[in-house]
Amino acid sequence: MDNIRIGNGFDVHPFVQGRDLVLGGKKIDYRFGLGGHSDADVLVHAIIDSILGAAGMADIGQLFPDSDTAYKDIKSIVLLEDVRSRISGRGLSIINIDSVVVCQEPKIAPHIEDMKNNISRALSIEPLQIGIKGKTTEGLGFTGRGEGIACYAVSLLRYRH
Repeated sequence: MDNIRIGNGFDVHPFVQGRDLVLGGKKIDYRFGLGGHSDADVLVHAIIDSILGAAGMADIGQLFPDSDTAYKDIKSIVLLEDVRSRISGRGLSIINIDSVVVCQEPKIAPHIEDMKNNISRALSIEPLQIGIKGKTTEGLGFTGRGEGIACYAVSLLRYRH
């Protein structure tokens, strides 16, 4: 078996009224939150799927189904900690994670350091091992119209010796 594994993740959630906006485990002051069964942290969800994919495991929906009330409104950072534990138990460690948060608003750049710190704590890695970029779609598509947020992530894992 190869020592290095790569995985891709993607997630999307619509904006809704009456919920907090949580990205990368950080509550961001914005007029909308994201709709979903958990806290709908689209960034953490994409990262989780990228890690699970690299580990050859089931995706986030299979591990933490929205039909299970135990995950209702759960903080996604808690799920990320669970995933870290699962991959560690398989002898895997994270080399690095890179991600792109796609939305017209809010601006992502002012929050990147806090998000990286939250994610690095949950994964027991250094913030320098995490990349987060905010991108717009120049007004195109559902993200450009301000209907929601999409996120892409890639994770590189290795088997420990």
